[in-house]
Amino acid sequence: MLTIVLVVAALALGVWAGFNQYTKQRLQERIREQDAEREHERQQIEELAKSAERSRILREMHDVVAHSLAVMIAQADGGRFSTKDEAAQRTFHTIADTGRAALADTRRILGVLRGGDAQLSPTPSERDLSHLVKELQEAGKEISFITLGEPREIPPAAGLALFRICQEALTNALKHAPDKPVVVTENWMPDKVALSISNPCAAVESDGRGLGLINMRERAESVGASFSAGPTGDTFRVRVEFPYPSGKEY
Repeated sequence: MLTIVLVVAALALGVWAGFNQYTKQRLQERIREQDAEREHERQQIEELAKSAERSRILREMHDVVAHSLAVMIAQADGGRFSTKDEAAQRTFHTIADTGRAALADTRRILGVLRGGDAQLSPTPSERDLSHLVKELQEAGKEISFITLGEPREIPPAAGLALFRICQEALTNALKHAPDKPVVVTENWMPDKVALSISNPCAAVESDGRGLGLINMRERAESVGASFSAGPTGDTFRVRVEFPYPSGKEY
């Protein structure tokens, strides 16, 4: 009889211990689940806050940038029709067309950032440098474009970086030395392509700490290119070199 009691007690103790262990495991699992749920809720709150802030910034960008471009286009169109000077008309025409292209790109980019279905226009590349220079030449700017060597295929990201760097460098040159000639040179070498934009130094030049130069450097470094900018004698030069594996096609 005593043996039976001991056996039953042992079984009961085992069942209780097992149930207690099971309860602890379930409790721990529930705690982990609750922690995961709280973390998920926290992340959702953060994402909502980021989304709201992004939307606010996009609205500001649209109101400021898009409105300013629209005003510039309207003023350029008005100026073109108010003068009979052909050179001035070409200049106003270039300003208006450039503004329209920038406005269209701005709206498409803002649409993409909002998560919409807006499509970006074809990405510019190094092949579009001559067109970029031609637009400014037609506006009456003294710009020369020189190509050395045989152009070849490079990665799209590198082509875009070269185009944007050239675009920014020309903007800086025209801003700081509007009446000085500018020379754009692309040199296609066996192991790299080098792009330089140079103009005579103006009375007041950038100190090298502007956002334009910082952006150019960051673009170059993002594709593995080297970047330099600064005066060399009487010339201010921006230079970027993108190395590519010899014989590789993209």
